[in-house]
Amino acid sequence: QVQLVESGGGLVQAGGSLRLSCAASGRTFSSYAMGWFRQAPGKERAFVAAISWSGSSTYYADSVKGRFTISRDNAKNTVYLQMNSLKPEDTAVYYCARSRALTSRVESGYEYWGQGTQVTVSS
Repeated sequence: QVQLVESGGGLVQAGGSLRLSCAASGRTFSSYAMGWFRQAPGKERAFVAAISWSGSSTYYADSVKGRFTISRDNAKNTVYLQMNSLKPEDTAVYYCARSRALTSRVESGYEYWGQGTQVTVSS
């Protein structure tokens, strides 16, 4: 069983930065792509970013491109989401997920999910 635990969320002013971390259990972390999704109040969960198993390929939602950076450290079984120039519309619960294999922009491409971490951006 794979467990994913997110951390690093919190309250930040608009224009600020946060770095989210997602620690994964298991010895196969480096074999799978990872992703970040977010769910704002009253909205469906939406894709934010994804990274290939090696870290060589990354993908972003248009709304965060140029502001967010996804990365991973396979030696630490951890994936990160660096969020800069935060906006109030970035307020959401952020979830990390392990893919079924390859990178994906849709929820169905992911098999395991963390419990989420709240990010609140004040104006």
